[in-house]
Amino acid sequence: MASPDRTALVTGAARGIGLAIAARLAADGLRVALLDLDRDAVEAAARGIGPRAMALVTDVTQAKDVDGAIARVEREWGRLDVLVNNAGITGRSFPIWELSDEDWQRVIDVDLTSVFVCCRAAVKVMLRQGGGRIVNIASIAGKEGNPTLVPYSTAKAGVIGLTKALAKEVATRGIFVNAVAPAVIGTELLKQMEQSTVDLLVWSPRSRWAGSASRRRWRRWSRGSPRRSARSAPAPCTISRVGARPTDSAGGARYGRAARWR
Repeated sequence: MASPDRTALVTGAARGIGLAIAARLAADGLRVALLDLDRDAVEAAARGIGPRAMALVTDVTQAKDVDGAIARVEREWGRLDVLVNNAGITGRSFPIWELSDEDWQRVIDVDLTSVFVCCRAAVKVMLRQGGGRIVNIASIAGKEGNPTLVPYSTAKAGVIGLTKALAKEVATRGIFVNAVAPAVIGTELLKQMEQSTVDLLVWSPRSRWAGSASRRRWRRWSRGSPRRSARSAPAPCTISRVGARPTDSAGGARYGRAARWR
């Protein structure tokens, strides 16, 4: 259980992984600010967590909005100990030759630029108070690259690189930075993708569980004629203690201790 004066801010916290992280941090005794663009959803989420949760309606792609949200947390609670950069979108799941400049830029703004903006604002507070913890939610797509998800894979690779660089910058200042790289998880994010893309991610022939049906789906896609399948089964998500150890799978910060208080 953390000290009762510890505070955290989680972006994209109205639902899914972000809400699960916020709820777990609150259960561990932290005061939690839930940041999201969906006013109704984030306010309902904060009420569900309880009186030690705060809802902040913020566009994470706008530096001015983010600076204001973090300033409010510091003003009302006096500190910011934990930042979890979870907000993200997949964008349209189409091959690169069918994507527009707008498709690319929107995903980069939400999934990568927002992490930079939030980290910059949070680190300023953490430097003043002498320490803090940052956990960036990347993706296995950032390590492996996923077909029909070029902007998303690029942005998440950027998050991993940002995490490594920032961890080295602030490791001697009491701020420890880690990344988590989940695989396919059954959240609303999957609804942004074409079903054929979801099928490819879940039934990839690289998986040791893949059978002949998976390989046939992959061959059909690689020939340019993906078919939709009714048998998509996104893996369930289990959220445990956030930042309990450096994230080897994402090449996380090896320069700091685990983001955990005992």
